[in-house]
Amino acid sequence: MSVEVTRGVAVGAPRGEVTPVETALVGYLDHLAVERGLAANTLGAYRRDLRRYVDFLLSHRLDDPARVSERDVTNFLAAIRTGEDGSAALSASSAARTVVAVRGFHRFLLLEGRTTTDPAGQVQPPSPPKRLPKAISLDAVERVLAAAGPPETATGLRDRALLELLYGCGARISEAVGCAIDDLDLRSGLVRLRGKGDKERIVPIGSYAVAAVEAYLVRGRPELAQRGKGSPAIFLNARGGPLSRQSAWAVLAGAADRAELSGKVSPHTLRHSFATHLLEGGADVRVVQELLGHASVTTTQLYTRVTADTLREVYVAAHPRALRA
Repeated sequence: MSVEVTRGVAVGAPRGEVTPVETALVGYLDHLAVERGLAANTLGAYRRDLRRYVDFLLSHRLDDPARVSERDVTNFLAAIRTGEDGSAALSASSAARTVVAVRGFHRFLLLEGRTTTDPAGQVQPPSPPKRLPKAISLDAVERVLAAAGPPETATGLRDRALLELLYGCGARISEAVGCAIDDLDLRSGLVRLRGKGDKERIVPIGSYAVAAVEAYLVRGRPELAQRGKGSPAIFLNARGGPLSRQSAWAVLAGAADRAELSGKVSPHTLRHSFATHLLEGGADVRVVQELLGHASVTTTQLYTRVTADTLREVYVAAHPRALRA
């Protein structure tokens, strides 16, 4: 059954003169419905997105898909983002969905031999805005750390040391479980981390983390180590082997549950909280960049948006004309 298309609806034969681009659209929708068997809702979304695209082309006197250029496709993308085509402006995610539909349309025409080029092949969908990193309050962090595990057991000492280290230096979970005994210098309060691309950095750890790690190394790790085969890893599992990332996640999840925190708390939550709390305390963003091991300060600057409330409080307190007389 042919899927005929008028402006915005799929009904009987289109009224008036049918242009080549509209005929091509009908053929593509038929292909999606019959050969690919798309669900009705999905097909409807394609129809709406591509009808808007075809309307844009026709408004620019482009009635034949063979005449469409890459610039025409990028102009359409700009138009749907701003609403300049007369319809509502689309968000980045909705515009990206529309671009995917347009790219599929032109790829189909090329493969079918109806056109000799693909003007949409190199047009990239807009990137969705980066989400702000999630952080929890200092009070919430302290509750998680306090709920790490019973200090009288080897695994409890290990869990407390692990979480203190994660928050104490902003380490990624893979960096923490990848640490070896030789990477620690507790006397100087330093640890060597191996980050993305196997890049190394040496970062300080706070006194709470130092105390927790030291207690684990003295009273907890020897008990776990004697069950294994001499792993150099700092954090060991119950069989004496290196603690896995999955097990480390479970350690934090259990502590967060016992601390009765609402929402998901991940190892990255502690890393985000580490960075946010440093910036709120007045740390320079480039120092935080080095501590986190970010290749670009642009990545770290996401955290500065998290601390906007703190900046506002400082401004109100310090600027002579911030408050009304």
